[in-house]
Amino acid sequence: MKRMVLAVLAVLAVVCLVGVGSLTAQGVRFGVGGGLLLPMGDYGTADKMGFTAGAGVVFPIGTAPVAVRVEGSYSQTSHDGIGGKSKIMGGMASLVYSFSGAGTVTPYVLAGLGYYNVKVDVTGFGSFDESKVGFGGGGGLRFPMGSASLFVEARYMNISTTGGSTTFMPIIAGLSFGGK
Repeated sequence: MKRMVLAVLAVLAVVCLVGVGSLTAQGVRFGVGGGLLLPMGDYGTADKMGFTAGAGVVFPIGTAPVAVRVEGSYSQTSHDGIGGKSKIMGGMASLVYSFSGAGTVTPYVLAGLGYYNVKVDVTGFGSFDESKVGFGGGGGLRFPMGSASLFVEARYMNISTTGGSTTFMPIIAGLSFGGK
């Protein structure tokens, strides 16, 4: 799993270095962000609020208000009442639909499918990890600022882990650049 995430990040880095000029002219946007991770369900009863960070690339589909976003992320929470941490690392491909904004603000919704590694370390008891498919959906707002944009978004995420699922809500703020 770690190799897959590193490979996705390497591809993103190469795309950034090699073709930023031509890709941004075609409407491709690059972004980085971070924020809070709110555990939900069984995960929420075991862990406290944590952090998340990620990077991604958005590819427009022609002139339609629809785009494909490919991203990688890392999240971490600490257990409630016992020592240890939960870590989630993975990547997701999503469809993004942008609405016509009022003024310069552009609201959008997104939904996607990804592959994640969930690792749980419990002090004194060892660790457990597994890689599984996950899905998510949510929405956000994009605020253009010259050649860059500030964005804020919230999503519901679900990873099908053994014995149930790991559900959480990342609330992210970030900066994107390129494209339109």
